[in-house]
Amino acid sequence: MSMTRPEAGSGAEAKTAQDLVLIDTHAHLADRRLAPQIGDVLARACEAGVVQVVAIGTTAEDSPQVLELARGHRGVFAAVGIHPNDAAEANVDDWHLIERLAREPKVVAIGETGLDRYWDRTPFPVQQEYFERHLNLAHALDLPVVIHCRDSAADILAQLRAHGRSFRGVLHSFTGDWELAEQFLELGLYLSFAGMLTFENKTLDPLRDAASRVPLERLLVETDSPYLTPHPFRGKLNEPARVALTATRLAALRNLSPEELSRRTTANAQQLFALPSDELLSA
Repeated sequence: MSMTRPEAGSGAEAKTAQDLVLIDTHAHLADRRLAPQIGDVLARACEAGVVQVVAIGTTAEDSPQVLELARGHRGVFAAVGIHPNDAAEANVDDWHLIERLAREPKVVAIGETGLDRYWDRTPFPVQQEYFERHLNLAHALDLPVVIHCRDSAADILAQLRAHGRSFRGVLHSFTGDWELAEQFLELGLYLSFAGMLTFENKTLDPLRDAASRVPLERLLVETDSPYLTPHPFRGKLNEPARVALTATRLAALRNLSPEELSRRTTANAQQLFALPSDELLSA
């Protein structure tokens, strides 16, 4: 991987930018709390060493918005889809729009899709139907799939295994233990880690153990902005710049330097999403 870093700011942020070259693989940039300040959000990301961001769509309303953000900003790329918790409100025209958007330049993935048993906003068979649609679309277009999994790992594994093939994609914001991680890795997926790695909560030690054991070539980092803000900023709005905090914690868990961890996860993200190494964020 060869790339030229953008110019850094000053002080601690400048040191971070000089040391790390990161990709935030999952950010909801169309969220109403981030979109109005998108220029500043991306500038802060650039100063923190973030060179590219994958902006995630969750509905037929915000998927066009993330594509427009990608078209309007170098270093931003789009994933389009309908989130399982929003599938109940989707209609046939919404899905046809996703199918059309998926073929546009700067769309690098299908999703956010998947299954969710925590919330009860969409009947589970409807979630499974839409998950299937996303999987088939990703396969048809040879794009990776971005998978949401909340209290539904067994269901997702069963649905993926029913296809009888490996999938190119990522289980985003992985929250399970090593036993579960192994099962998703066997299906060919990457695992992405977010701010929960940094939370000062002993119940998350199994997650940190899994993060320390995932093969380095299958490892990604993300923010899930504006959610899952890492320590020590919990309770505040998350944004792509803070992926550096998660990456630094992940590096410590793996006995790597933050620079090496950032280099490897960035190479992984560019490979999975087929991101061009010469289109980077600029301050």
